[in-house]
Amino acid sequence: MKSSAFAVSLLALALAAPAVAAPAVYRTPDTALPTTVTLGGETFVNHGLVGAGRLAAATTDFQGDTLGSFSGMAITEWTRAADGAYAGKVLTLPDRGPNGVGTVAGTTPYDNRVHAFDLTFRPLGTGAPARAEQLTLTPTGGFLLKDDKGHAFTGMDPGDGVVFCGHAACPSALTGPGGFRISLDGEALARLPDGSFYVGDEYAANIYRFDAAGALKGVIAPVAAVTPRKDGRPAFSSEIKPSLGRRPNQGLEGVAVSPDGKRLFALLQSAALQDSGEGDAARAVTRLFVYDIDKDPAPAAPIAEYALELPVLRTKGDGGEPDKVAAQSELLALSDHQFLVLARDGAGLGSGSAKPTVYRSVLLVDTAGATNLAGQSSDAEGAAIAPGGVLAQGVIPARQAQLINLVDPAGLARVGLNLDNAAPNAATLPEKLESLALVPALDPAAPDDVFLLVGSDNDFQTARGKVGDLAFDAAPRTPEGAPAADNDSLVLVYRLTLPTALAAQRRF
Repeated sequence: MKSSAFAVSLLALALAAPAVAAPAVYRTPDTALPTTVTLGGETFVNHGLVGAGRLAAATTDFQGDTLGSFSGMAITEWTRAADGAYAGKVLTLPDRGPNGVGTVAGTTPYDNRVHAFDLTFRPLGTGAPARAEQLTLTPTGGFLLKDDKGHAFTGMDPGDGVVFCGHAACPSALTGPGGFRISLDGEALARLPDGSFYVGDEYAANIYRFDAAGALKGVIAPVAAVTPRKDGRPAFSSEIKPSLGRRPNQGLEGVAVSPDGKRLFALLQSAALQDSGEGDAARAVTRLFVYDIDKDPAPAAPIAEYALELPVLRTKGDGGEPDKVAAQSELLALSDHQFLVLARDGAGLGSGSAKPTVYRSVLLVDTAGATNLAGQSSDAEGAAIAPGGVLAQGVIPARQAQLINLVDPAGLARVGLNLDNAAPNAATLPEKLESLALVPALDPAAPDDVFLLVGSDNDFQTARGKVGDLAFDAAPRTPEGAPAADNDSLVLVYRLTLPTALAAQRRF
């Protein structure tokens, strides 16, 4: 496990750098409503929620299956009309499909895919009715994700199966309906100007590179410290807890490309197993990787790696000791060192729990001045940067500040949404806000303004689901176990003012 070399490395860091604060703690529901935020000497302004829209959970896609989105999102076109209305096109990524939800027992294959939509948006006006109707999404098609032999990826859990994709190990069930196809639990979509894109995976924590039509062109394997392993071999299943590496269902939830297209970033959803202590709140130190894709679009190793301390919270919101980490669900790059990170609890429609919503935020993150941990001492199999869940002495993490509190009750009420997790209905804020996209406001009076879109992943939670020839019922449940309203896919829209240099890069 390279423990002695790592200890020497940490000692050197401890002598060179000061101690840092522990993760932010939220014992009661977060009521902060930031407006003007300064980080790294630059100022960002949050003008609040200016619209929302929803897509019915029972909507079917271009394959005739339940559509289920948005684990990842990318805006490909964006225009503003003279009357202030906006139009665009968006690609979205569902995760592994309805496998293992509702009445689907994981025996029906779901081909991984990307959805395409037309989008319209008119910002919320004064005195407008309290409904989530400012943004509309109209499905226009999509495409399947396929390997280099033309076989579709599958969302099926791989069990203990492994195949090789070039030099990378890839998950693949060796029997059953998904046999010998690459298993993918897609959680992040990062698009390049030529239409090619990267997808972040939960199973193996791989990053897959596809051309604009969805054909596989390369694989970036994680560093050995993140690769899930058990009994000396890869353990890619979501149902088996590895002994080392990423924890189950906590892979590369965030993948992003810098505005200049030269850097690729990947953020682990929460701490690797060897970076964790006892209890869910002791896995707050996650890892942010930086890859140089300027000359090689699928590099073998990162050029930088940083620690990010995620907030921790008390799920009951009653002031007690924290018992959960606010795991991150999305990463968006503002520059080569500044990011937006979506961190959240697990409350809301779809969770089946009456626990209150305590913490959901879009964080500003800046790696300038943070310790670069890339290298053998941090990245070898079993290497830890936070032994016992505590960031190693002397390691400077990325700086952060809250930019948007996503659970502002008054703001949500303006678009007809509520936080009533005890008696959830169709207007209750869903559990899984999981995607971010940024577009310019194209407003001559405010040239540095942008819109941030925040999308939800509904986990295919509808009573009227369909995959292939199988109809399924995956309706959300109330805390008492009764069926709740379908969990529609939701998009929230916030207006921000960015520093001029960052806003200038957001042009279509």
